[in-house]
Amino acid sequence: MTSTVVSSASKEVVIGFDRPFVMIGERINPTGRRLLAQEMRNNDFSRVQSDAVAQVEAGAHMLDVNAGIPLADEPALLAKAVKVVQEVTDVPLSIDSSVIEALEAAVAVYEGKPLINSVTGEEEVMERVLPLVAKYNAAVVAISNDETGISEDPDVRFAVARRIVERAADHGIKTADVVVDPLVMPIGAMNTAGQQVLRLVRRLREELKVNTTCGASNVSFGIPNRHVVTGTFLAMAIGAGMTSAIMNPLHPEAKNAVLASDVLTGNDRDCAAWIAAHRNPAAARTRTARRRRQNRRNSRQSSTA
Repeated sequence: MTSTVVSSASKEVVIGFDRPFVMIGERINPTGRRLLAQEMRNNDFSRVQSDAVAQVEAGAHMLDVNAGIPLADEPALLAKAVKVVQEVTDVPLSIDSSVIEALEAAVAVYEGKPLINSVTGEEEVMERVLPLVAKYNAAVVAISNDETGISEDPDVRFAVARRIVERAADHGIKTADVVVDPLVMPIGAMNTAGQQVLRLVRRLREELKVNTTCGASNVSFGIPNRHVVTGTFLAMAIGAGMTSAIMNPLHPEAKNAVLASDVLTGNDRDCAAWIAAHRNPAAARTRTARRRRQNRRNSRQSSTA
């Protein structure tokens, strides 16, 4: 079985076919979050830290960190974001940028083995990102599009993924360290989006034997009651063989779909994770609220020090 190992300075997470599904928290991303973008631009990372803590408390095994703000110094912002997140949590990080210089700046300050998000099948991108992945012994998200864009044909996307895996091997990167993103499109805009991804995930698992991930919330973009659709999609994707996703663990519809899927696939031994999450949810919410209040107090104290 293929196992992708990533780590922080003190914690290891394994993405694998016979492992519990890995939830990668999506919230540290200024895209569509104007207040967060403004704060980060002003060197205020208190919300970044509180979002990190909240997602880990909600069950995230990893966190995706993105600092893509137009006209900002993205390399400096992403490196700072990685540093401040590492101060408040010990989970491994997915370092997320389309700017090569930002990836390099952030990976250079990261403690552990990160997941670099991402590389595409474009020749120029592969030749710039893959040497960085090899240099830092990282794992990498391979997005299945290339110079021609995003194909609606799952077979074309599969061919792009295979090309990235083969090129990664040329750079000494193991197949296990390539996590393929089959690209989830909004179901409201493309009626076959769900079918395409499920078909592709099965092929990626059976033929390339790679782990997979995706931006899960993309599937429900623009439609009502979207979190139910996202949760249902995650359950179906896990059934097809998907092993991780960038998602919001604060949405119970998505989180519970993942936990229930782990139970039903046999990857939650004795239903331990499910029972722990649901035995006393009221008490868990009280503990979470208490920790958040303490984190806010600590943040205010550090800002005035």
